[in-house]
Amino acid sequence: MDNGTPWGSPGDLPTDLALWILGLGVGMLWNPPRQPQKNGVVERSQGTAKRWAEPQACASVDELKRRLREMDAIQRGEYPSVAGRSRLQAFPQLRHSGRAYTAAWERAEWSHAKALEHLAGYVVTRRVDRGGMLSLYNRNHYVGTLHKGKGVYVMVDPVQCEWVVCDDAGRQLARWSATELAKDRILGLNVTYRG
Repeated sequence: MDNGTPWGSPGDLPTDLALWILGLGVGMLWNPPRQPQKNGVVERSQGTAKRWAEPQACASVDELKRRLREMDAIQRGEYPSVAGRSRLQAFPQLRHSGRAYTAAWERAEWSHAKALEHLAGYVVTRRVDRGGMLSLYNRNHYVGTLHKGKGVYVMVDPVQCEWVVCDDAGRQLARWSATELAKDRILGLNVTYRG
């Protein structure tokens, strides 16, 4: 995945959409920031789509969407790629997985625990402001004015669904419920506060 929204984030925590995908048990691997050459196939494909669809010549978003669909169909189904054959001719099994998507399957398979388990692997840094606050997903949380100006480490306790704040020595400074990581917020893609 690239680091732009909605897949990736310029910040240090996964986006709302990424948390939802992780809850389905789909692993995500992000490209290192500012290193498009590490994901050259995707970058080249996006460049080809941009050149072929000519977004600057489109009169509307709907026209751009239509052109992108048409160019994608040509690139996959007609353009010679593998020994003179199109990608779909060379790899017909990629046309469809054979599994149909259903909302019932999603409800049965989506796991709050999987999303939180992924987040448990993160340790992010924050600086406590003058008022004793720090921000996570654009929401302010009180750590205490005693800690103003300190650099701290923040992580998720996946069992309790709580944020844990520690200092350089590993001492716990604060702990509070991670309400922004509630199941309904992740499913509603409403983790990040957007004002």
